[in-house]
Amino acid sequence: MASAAIRARCNRQIRAREVLVIGAEGEQVGVVSTDEALRMAHELGLDLVEVAPNAKPPVCKIMDFGKYKYEQQKKLQAARKKQAVVQIKEIKMRPKTDDHDFNTKLKHVRRFLEDGDRCKVTIFFRGREIVHKDRGMIVLDRVVEAVADIAKVEQQARAEGRTMSLLLAPVAKKQ
Repeated sequence: MASAAIRARCNRQIRAREVLVIGAEGEQVGVVSTDEALRMAHELGLDLVEVAPNAKPPVCKIMDFGKYKYEQQKKLQAARKKQAVVQIKEIKMRPKTDDHDFNTKLKHVRRFLEDGDRCKVTIFFRGREIVHKDRGMIVLDRVVEAVADIAKVEQQARAEGRTMSLLLAPVAKKQ
């Protein structure tokens, strides 16, 4: 998992003849030859690191390359931590699901949606129940109607073999 910072050119890896140098304290030194910039970095006991290779001329900074790599890695980890992971939770029902069981499963659907997860509601047909797909649609319609205040249908109900499913997504809360 090498980021762009870890692949940055350092010292003798820099190919440009002239570079725009930024000093160790952040001051702009100016455009100098690469050899002169390397000499300046060596005198300070630091590295010459190419921070903007696509610029004309490339921008290089005098700094500790190990410390730079470490800081870039920490930034990458922090960015990865802030990413929201949206999961798809699934609730399985049958066309003959009774009211109490339906309400219990509906509570689970509501909890998943309130937590920010998407929810897939699946109806399983066994035996000759497959003939009555309309009953499965009725159950799915009841679910959609019951969670209409907190969810929207992301994927309409569709039958696949002996199952019928639809995908619900949470609606962004108004503040």
